[in-house]
Amino acid sequence: MKLGVMANVFVDKNWEDACKSAKEAGLTAIEPGCGGFVGKAHCDPQKLLEDDSALKKWVSAAQNNGLEISGFACHGNMLHPDKSVSDEHIADFEATIELASKIGIKVINGFAGCPGANEDSKDPNWVTCPWPPYFGEAVNWQWEKKVIPFWVEMAKKMKKAKVVVALEMHPGDVVYNTEALLNLREAAGEEICCNFDPSHLFWQGMNPITSIKCLGNAIVHVHAKDSKVDQAVVDFRGVNDWKHYGEITKRAWTFRTVGYGHGAEFWNEFVSTLRLVGYDGVISIEHEDPLMSANEGLTKAITFLKSVLLYEPVGEMWWA
Repeated sequence: MKLGVMANVFVDKNWEDACKSAKEAGLTAIEPGCGGFVGKAHCDPQKLLEDDSALKKWVSAAQNNGLEISGFACHGNMLHPDKSVSDEHIADFEATIELASKIGIKVINGFAGCPGANEDSKDPNWVTCPWPPYFGEAVNWQWEKKVIPFWVEMAKKMKKAKVVVALEMHPGDVVYNTEALLNLREAAGEEICCNFDPSHLFWQGMNPITSIKCLGNAIVHVHAKDSKVDQAVVDFRGVNDWKHYGEITKRAWTFRTVGYGHGAEFWNEFVSTLRLVGYDGVISIEHEDPLMSANEGLTKAITFLKSVLLYEPVGEMWWA
């Protein structure tokens, strides 16, 4: 396994300096944002595709610092009912596919998206229950008319480019749990994979270890991010929470640096189960802890995970 970082933690630095900082921190991989909600602070695929000299310099910045590009982050809503949003996010994603294919990156991390409830919708509609009946009708329409047709066509483009999408299971998105991801993978093909981030699963009441075993080789990228559930809040109003991330004392859950939501016992089992299902790739740290600076959150995550990750090949069972 290798330890990497989602480059947005270095949002105050240009790409070259971000790569230098990652190397100095002892990391061996980096995951730049390429559009959508994560922005293009470190990688604008449209511009790089137009300038071979700039692209060569961009690639060299990572190589010269001994960094692997673990994947491109392009988390948007390509199913947004507002075409001004969806068209922009689709353009970002398709440019990222082209760039990934050109320089040999195999994985693009992102979201499946969330459409409206019908053709007349102006805003996304995340459906979480089947009744009253219009909710069930809406979610069926979303999958049959929008989600599956879109990803079937996008999978064809990815297959031709020899890249896959690694969807992050995220509430507010149609693929927010293991079942939904596997359903979309079955419908659209093996280009639909998983970027496994346990932080979103904890507060939904899911077991990340069980989820890893269910997903198996569909996992092609991993985020290291934790979350902490405030049971005192959950006890009186549940886990769904629309309060701003800054209202920490009032929220049902909060993103935390690894080790501050769940201890080493969980993370040891986490990396062991990933290896069990065949994943020995990059563990990419994503910092979104509101109680720590970016520097402290990253530093603590690196220190914690260095003692957790499994680095060497298993070897022969001489005792068996």
